[in-house]
Amino acid sequence: MKEHKQINGSDLLALGYPQTELLGIALKANKKRTGLTRVEMLAHYKMVLDNAEDYVNHKLFGKLATAIIEGVGQPKEDEVTIPLKETAVSYSIYGSDQIEAGAIKQMEVAVKLPVAVAGALMPDAHQGYGLPIGGVLATEHAVIPYGVGVDIGCRMALSIFDIKGMEFYGMEALLKEQLVKHTKFGAGHGFLGQYKAQHAILDRGEFNLNPFIKNLQDKAWAQLGSSGGGNHFVEWGIMEFSQRDEVLNIDKGSYLALLTHSGSRGMGAMIAGRYTQIAKEQCKLPYEAKNLAYLDMNSEAGQEYWALMNLAGDYASACHEVIHDKLTKAIGAEVVAKIENHHNFAWKEMYEGKEVIVHRKGATPARKGVMGIIPGSMTAPGFLVRGKGEEEALNSASHGAGRQMSRTQAIKTLKTKDIQAVLQDHGVELIGAGKDEAPMAYKDIHQVMAAQGDLVDVVAMFTPKIVRMADDGSRED
Repeated sequence: MKEHKQINGSDLLALGYPQTELLGIALKANKKRTGLTRVEMLAHYKMVLDNAEDYVNHKLFGKLATAIIEGVGQPKEDEVTIPLKETAVSYSIYGSDQIEAGAIKQMEVAVKLPVAVAGALMPDAHQGYGLPIGGVLATEHAVIPYGVGVDIGCRMALSIFDIKGMEFYGMEALLKEQLVKHTKFGAGHGFLGQYKAQHAILDRGEFNLNPFIKNLQDKAWAQLGSSGGGNHFVEWGIMEFSQRDEVLNIDKGSYLALLTHSGSRGMGAMIAGRYTQIAKEQCKLPYEAKNLAYLDMNSEAGQEYWALMNLAGDYASACHEVIHDKLTKAIGAEVVAKIENHHNFAWKEMYEGKEVIVHRKGATPARKGVMGIIPGSMTAPGFLVRGKGEEEALNSASHGAGRQMSRTQAIKTLKTKDIQAVLQDHGVELIGAGKDEAPMAYKDIHQVMAAQGDLVDVVAMFTPKIVRMADDGSRED
């Protein structure tokens, strides 16, 4: 059986392959292998590396041989690569037994960046691009576009209404009708003509910063008040306070609540793409760290990105404000409390007496007294929390349950009837969503919360009841 064991990157590194994009090309050849044993494949890999010219016309190894001859993955003669630190800065891990190896490996690369000061990994962490999702990284005088993420300023927003939880059951038809009427989902989707929302965010001066962002202003207007694809949602549910909360001035009991999750839509994605490319051109890092390319905060590009990142974050907040205002008005309710918190962002904060840039990619601020919302899945509860201000975690907490199954794996292995059975068992009505967002694709939120007991206190619990998500299979944008 060992003869047929898969070949991985470590096997090829041992043969002398460089840790560059050439490794990816080489591994693709292994996916197409037919009739060759593992030993035979490794022998060919070594010969291709030593004598690429002999393999140019080879059916299996031709592309790899051509890539070697063309110098793919080799630094250009005038290209200077910034080395990583030999000794990584320390970082804390919460819930390590729930975190996949890929996420830990990405974090270990991030804390070797020359600008790295400190780091932390949240219990919902999983592998992403650059910094892992659930990764927190403090840097000195530098901002990492992929340390922030593609969906800049993605956030949770919660409105708690003056309607008792039990009244939900007499309002279900109205709540569903208004949810469908006032929300729009999916990558590229937005509003047209008279349905476009108005908001002061569209008059912000940053839209005149350069032609690039000016050209995105119309797209931002069209998508204002819409939600992305993937794991973004708008949902009605019941908020349960087991005791009175003095800060929020809310008595013990259950209340109707509206919870939304979305970000800066197409505008944020375009900003992330543009400034990641600029960072990669200006900051040449080793292959394994290339997606962590950073911008000097004193550079023109660094200042531009910082301004536009903040614009995108405020735009994401405006999108939630539009959704909540529409639905609050539609059901004729009064809001007794509203809480909002965001991830996929970078903040200027103090750490050990000096100012640093704290990147929270799929992690939320949890400074002492700061409130946040940590959702589970479409059938698992979410939690209203208050931060404890744990410095070892860089004053952070998780942003959700976190995936335990990749989107591809969920689509391939989960059955629609099983998902529907779980929804029925939990009394949840789902509008939209693909199999990749099934409850079973996510970690157990109770285990995630148990792993961050030192980071947050639970104030109340949210139970989803009517959930709307993108129904076209689109990813977050």
